[in-house]
Amino acid sequence: MSANVDINKRPDYDVELQTIADYVLSYKIESQEALDTARNCLMDTLGCGLLALRFPECIKHLGPIVEGTVVPHGARVPGTSFRLDPVKAAWDIGCIIRWLDYNDTWLAAEWGHPSDNLGGILSVADHLSQKRVAAGKSPLTMRDVLEGMIMAHEIQGVLALENSFNRVGLDHVVLVKVASTAVVAKLMGADREQLLSALSHAWADGQSLRTYRHAPNAGSRKSWAAGDATSRGVRLADIAMRGEMGIPGVLTAPQWGFYDVLFSKTNKDQQIKDASERKFKFTRNYGTYVMEQVLFKISFPAEFHAQTACEAAVLLHPQVKDRLEEIDRIVITTHESAIRIISKSGKLANPADRDHCLQYMAAVPLAFGSLVAEHYEDEFHEANPIIDELREKMEVVEDERFTREYLESDKRSIANAIQVFFKDGSSTENVVVEYPIGHRRRRQDGIPLLEAKFKANLATRFPAGRSQAIFDLCKDQKALEATPVQEFMDLFVI
Repeated sequence: MSANVDINKRPDYDVELQTIADYVLSYKIESQEALDTARNCLMDTLGCGLLALRFPECIKHLGPIVEGTVVPHGARVPGTSFRLDPVKAAWDIGCIIRWLDYNDTWLAAEWGHPSDNLGGILSVADHLSQKRVAAGKSPLTMRDVLEGMIMAHEIQGVLALENSFNRVGLDHVVLVKVASTAVVAKLMGADREQLLSALSHAWADGQSLRTYRHAPNAGSRKSWAAGDATSRGVRLADIAMRGEMGIPGVLTAPQWGFYDVLFSKTNKDQQIKDASERKFKFTRNYGTYVMEQVLFKISFPAEFHAQTACEAAVLLHPQVKDRLEEIDRIVITTHESAIRIISKSGKLANPADRDHCLQYMAAVPLAFGSLVAEHYEDEFHEANPIIDELREKMEVVEDERFTREYLESDKRSIANAIQVFFKDGSSTENVVVEYPIGHRRRRQDGIPLLEAKFKANLATRFPAGRSQAIFDLCKDQKALEATPVQEFMDLFVI
């Protein structure tokens, strides 16, 4: 036989896919901490979406592709009157969730926002639940949604622990697509073969570049990229449920698989030669770890690596607010990941550019004592030249301990420190914040603030009575879990 002929022996599905499928189909969620955290995550995620509806650049993306389309049992987009097919509803929900960069975060070798998966989970659950009721069957309940959230968090987060997609130039939304595909396929009733097929297509799909997150190309695509990914998960799950064959060796196929094509470089100067180094690494099995450990963005709509810098800046504000013109330099001490993705100088072109700039996110609360979404808008930036003046005086340095403890599983800190030096030789203290208010280590302090954030976000869209009814239901774990999905979604219709 010629050496140039491929051996056409179809392999078994890659073990990485099989492990995810078995987890989704077989794992029983019993962790009360995970379920309680998922309930808080649901509140916070929906609240972030409601707040985003105040911004025209976000809402211009919402609604049916063809105006006037009527979808039987269409999924609702919270805070609107839209009733859409599940794919577009997932896109819209994912878009509003992520628009303000204010939902939960997972930080490891890869970063991301696991609640982005709620776009796919909620749209499919709402649609299926309505169909079931119309057919005289039992609806899905919000317990199904919470369990789906826990599993999506886990898939995205465990894959992110040791595997850096950003180092090969890929955006973290690849993990949203994979996690959404798996969980949505289960909601649709997939068997193991269908679920494996769906997952294989998620990995074979075109994957987003990180170009739109980094200088000098940062822009608003980063605000809808996760909506696009979670909606693609719904589409791929639907394709698999229609009987589409899978791609068993999608990860490991020599030359043509994900590992060889897209996971083979660590940076522009180094090619990985050893095939074993191109495979995903895992340090734990899938369970409920990620939801239990997830980070909430409570105080600031800011990229998470800057959250503790913002806290430090707020603490320093009283000492510097009347001496801004006297500042000689500002030293921000941080960790390697923050330097790599959000430290930048030069002109900031748009709001998306500003909310991914460590220096901008520190300068605003230093000068004004707070940081809200409106502070990224062009009007605010142009009216306050002091922000760029402060940015020009900033030095960003790495603390090796901050970098090390960022990755340690028993810490997972996101530390930043700020010290301000004045022209007369005096200085503030070096204010260090190692764990943001949304960290698991600060849950007791953080949850009341998260609930207050949710109340405030509800009030931006609904009258007081409706806001209170939604809040009361979301506060009651038992009642929420028993609520049919379509009845829950009824509460969010405008």
